[in-house]
Amino acid sequence: MEDLILYFKMGFTHVLDLAAYDHILFLIVLAVVFSIKEWIKVLWLVTLFTLGHSITLALAAYKVLEFPIDIIEFLIPLTIFITGFVNVITTKKTSTKSNRLNLFFAFFFGFIHGLGFSNYFKMMIGQEQNKFLPLLEFALGIEGAQIIIVLSILIIGFILQSFLKTSKRDWVLVTSSIVIGFAIQMMLERIFW
Repeated sequence: MEDLILYFKMGFTHVLDLAAYDHILFLIVLAVVFSIKEWIKVLWLVTLFTLGHSITLALAAYKVLEFPIDIIEFLIPLTIFITGFVNVITTKKTSTKSNRLNLFFAFFFGFIHGLGFSNYFKMMIGQEQNKFLPLLEFALGIEGAQIIIVLSILIIGFILQSFLKTSKRDWVLVTSSIVIGFAIQMMLERIFW
């Protein structure tokens, strides 16, 4: 039971670590296109993202997959940039299209973000023979933290749109543009060539 709490807590705090804010930025641009009424889709979004990065975490933990960390560290902000950019260019189109695209991004880009977690996770579990339970517990912690982040984005969007009469278009454009700025800065800092 102590191990369950330990790995859950590590996954939870790893996502909410402000020093590693790239995960938070990615969740923001994924969730900003959704409204609070679409909370079930947002839970799918979080679950798809967790599933995507848990697959690569497992592959890395069992040494099936190894990837140069400098490339992954560059690709992570690139995924943030791409998602934010797609949000910006699709704000005039139907929200259903951008919602579906973000669900795809959550799963596919989850693979890349999982590779970013892999070194941390391998250090954390050390030489443990049973890697499955720590992986599952870590993933549950990540899932819990991600739910907090995306629900916060939905609530902020709801408040801005309902009480301050901000249009959904402006909410998505401004939020995505700010995140794009952070992503560009991170990509410039992480150029590997």
